[in-house]
Amino acid sequence: MGMLLDPIADKVMVTAALIALVAYNPQVVKVWIAVVIIAREFLVSGLRSIASSEGFTIEASDLGKLKTVLQIVFVVSAILAHRWYQWEFGVIVIPVKWTAITAIYFTVGVSVISAVDYFVGFWKKIDHASKDRRKSFILSRRKSPSTP
Repeated sequence: MGMLLDPIADKVMVTAALIALVAYNPQVVKVWIAVVIIAREFLVSGLRSIASSEGFTIEASDLGKLKTVLQIVFVVSAILAHRWYQWEFGVIVIPVKWTAITAIYFTVGVSVISAVDYFVGFWKKIDHASKDRRKSFILSRRKSPSTP
C-alpha cells in the first residue's frame, strides 16, 4: 500500500506547494513554471502506471533524484524570498530571491530533461517487450499445426 500511496502523496505535495507559491510569491514563481513541473510529475506517474500494467517497473533515475533535490531548494528559497531579499553573514551576502530564481530554472530544466529520460527508458522497455512478444507469437505459430 505504501508503494502505491507514497508517490501519489509526493505528487500531491509538490502540486500543492507549487500552486501555493504561484499565489504566495508570483514575482518568483510564474504560472508556466508550475504547469511544466506539475505536468512532468503526472506524465511520469502515468508512464509508471502503464509500465506496471505491462509487467515492468520504471525506477527513479539519478536525474529524477536531482530534480527532487532541486525542487526542495526551489520551494524553500521561494518561500524565504517572500520575506527576505538577502541574507548577510558577515562579509558573505546571499541573495535569496536570485537563489530562488536560479533554483527554479534549474528545476525546470532538470524536470524536462528527466521527463525525456523517463520517456526514452520507457520506450526502450516497451519496444523490447513488444519484440519479445512478437518473437514468442511467431514461434508459437510455427509449432502449432495450421487450422483451416
